[in-house]
Amino acid sequence: MIGVLNVTPDSFSDGGRYVRRSDAVQHGIEMREQGADLVDIGGESTRPGAERVDADTEVSRVLPVIRELAAAGVPLSIDTTRASVAAAAIEAGAAVVNDVSGGLADPAMAKVVADAGCPWILMHWRGHSRQMQDLATYHDVVAEVRAELAQRVDQALAAGVRPDRLVIDPGLGFAKKAEHNWQLTQRLGELLTLGYPVLFAASRKSYLGALLAGPDGSPRPADQREAATIATSVLAVAAGAWGVRVHDVRGTVDALKVWAASGAPRLAGS
Repeated sequence: MIGVLNVTPDSFSDGGRYVRRSDAVQHGIEMREQGADLVDIGGESTRPGAERVDADTEVSRVLPVIRELAAAGVPLSIDTTRASVAAAAIEAGAAVVNDVSGGLADPAMAKVVADAGCPWILMHWRGHSRQMQDLATYHDVVAEVRAELAQRVDQALAAGVRPDRLVIDPGLGFAKKAEHNWQLTQRLGELLTLGYPVLFAASRKSYLGALLAGPDGSPRPADQREAATIATSVLAVAAGAWGVRVHDVRGTVDALKVWAASGAPRLAGS
């Protein structure tokens, strides 16, 4: 279970809520107490259309929070596409790199991860936030995402990253339309055949808001998508996902406890 902690002013769901260091640290500790195995700290919004910030801004946002949470014993991952930010975050106490570009945005990332020996989450990605939705063109989204993730894995291994350090993520919402997200959900087992743990990250995303649109057709607001997020998380774990990345840790932990206690088997093919 990975808890989301964005220390940005413009992330799609919690932007601006945790800009103050004290608020971010308190929330990170709360998520750990609620059952998060990792707290994922991001200093740059990757929502569709977001403009990039420079590396110095990203570092200035995340490092003070990482240092305080690490000192408090909270296990941390850094959500970044930049090798320099990842290196600084690891030095400050982060234990995992969550790279939404799968190593494509910064060729130096592989060396940072290989040298650190830390886990690396490789997400499927086709371009930065400003233009990524223009790249959501697929013949068979699951087959193509699987093949592109396999390439990212091969490049990581060639750079010296150990295979047991890799996690893959289909990148829901990143160069994906709603129908692509649903197909990846339905056929998650095909990604598992790559032989690597799979992270599923649907939390509060726009395709859930569209699914829950009101009578006037307006999407459900991001902070009112928790039940749908929890449902996707249970479905993903039942299908064999290694983990889920969520904003609402407590609700998701509760739902997964119910699923585990029920004795329900994992889905066929997972």
